[in-house]
Amino acid sequence: MNDQEKVIVLALGTLLLLLAPGYILHASPRFPGSLAGGALGITAAILFLLVLLYPAIKYIPWVKARVTQHISLGRLLSFHIYGGLLAALFAILHSGHSYRSVLGIALMLDILVVVGTGFVGRYYLSHIAGEVRQRQALLGTLRSAYDRILPRLGPASERSTAVPAVPILGLVDAIADAEYSLTLSEAAKRITGRWMVVHSIASIIFCGLLLLHISSGLYYGLRWLP
Repeated sequence: MNDQEKVIVLALGTLLLLLAPGYILHASPRFPGSLAGGALGITAAILFLLVLLYPAIKYIPWVKARVTQHISLGRLLSFHIYGGLLAALFAILHSGHSYRSVLGIALMLDILVVVGTGFVGRYYLSHIAGEVRQRQALLGTLRSAYDRILPRLGPASERSTAVPAVPILGLVDAIADAEYSLTLSEAAKRITGRWMVVHSIASIIFCGLLLLHISSGLYYGLRWLP
């Protein structure tokens, strides 16, 4: 995902965070059951179901082999991100900021958890992974330089005037700093990786809540139908 797409995703995420607590200023209890509210709810539900295709394709080998012949995982991930954000926005608009039922409140909170953990996992985790790769490369370079310099410190070289110019102590300090930074980055990567577990669990819970929401809507009737 390029920088422009990251800006778009950040803008959608910010808009989502601003709309979520909108009940403080506005609430329309009848809007969710209206024609416009129903259309937004159906659109959100369809999008939520479609974004679930990405993990199914990614983690089921035979499905992945067939689908990726026609579309890359990168494009599917982009749709997963954009579709999830748009679905969350449509769901909040569908609610009319009327969070009166336990089920509705649970849905809104779970949506925020899913979006928030997905954002952390997608961007912060990838950022840390990039830092780990850079520090591993730096550490490899420093160790290679140390291995090249070390033979010059043998007994035969101790009489050489070039020995004092060899920056062995500074190199050792740089290696130690790089190893320490790498350890911290790998620990942060492990901790952040757990966010994806929360993201997956929250997504599964959301599917159950969404089914309950749709079932209750059908049971009590759709007010916008004649």
